Amino acid sequence: MIENAVEIRDLTRKFGHFTAVDNLSLTVQRGEIFGFLGANGAGKTTAIRMLCGLLLPTSGSGTVGGFDILKQSEQIKRTIGYMSQKFSLYPDLTGRENLSFYGHMYNLDRTTLNNRIEELSEQLSLAEFIDRVSGRLPLGWRQRLALAVSVIHKPSIVFLDEPTAGVDPVFRRTFWQVLYDMAELGTTVFVTTHYMDEAEYCGRISIMHMGKLVELGNPRELVRKYRANNLEDMFINLIRPNGVTGAAN
Repeated sequence: MIENAVEIRDLTRKFGHFTAVDNLSLTVQRGEIFGFLGANGAGKTTAIRMLCGLLLPTSGSGTVGGFDILKQSEQIKRTIGYMSQKFSLYPDLTGRENLSFYGHMYNLDRTTLNNRIEELSEQLSLAEFIDRVSGRLPLGWRQRLALAVSVIHKPSIVFLDEPTAGVDPVFRRTFWQVLYDMAELGTTVFVTTHYMDEAEYCGRISIMHMGKLVELGNPRELVRKYRANNLEDMFINLIRPNGVTGAAN
């Protein structure tokens, strides 16, 4: 069994003369809830896309689930779960139809798929809307359905890109409880967010700024390190002009 779910070294992605991700190095342990923080444009989504096998790096190396991000992107895609920022399910299909479609894409047999849909329906409280057309659902329910689709095949690692953007605080807390439950069962959760209250739920966080990793550690320990009142103050002071003190150790 692999020791770390994610291992990347000097990962870099350039678009022409623009460097979106600049020499990113980090490891994420199996079963960890790892937060990936940064303001809009910091490079989080570009980094996530490289880790998910959707975008090749310009340079650097690494593995996700034991698979090489340069040479084994198709194996990575089959192993992980991925929930993008934007709702990416088929809006004209019901929740159940979306789950069935993606389950078949992962080659789940009918019995396994039906059992899995029932499990997720109970775990995520989908029963009320699973048979409604997904494109007409309120945002919070669509996000819950998107999470179910991303884990229909029981991935060992799930990447969530701003999964609670735009939803109300009550739903965000419920969503994070689901992530805790997943992690307790051994799933590695790699989540990007710009909500500082959510970041506090993570075992460790990394902070990106202008494509670079500028800090890494436990949220509470980082607050103490910078003698800040809270994580939000620490984050703002760290990324403001002349506030970045250097790359993380």
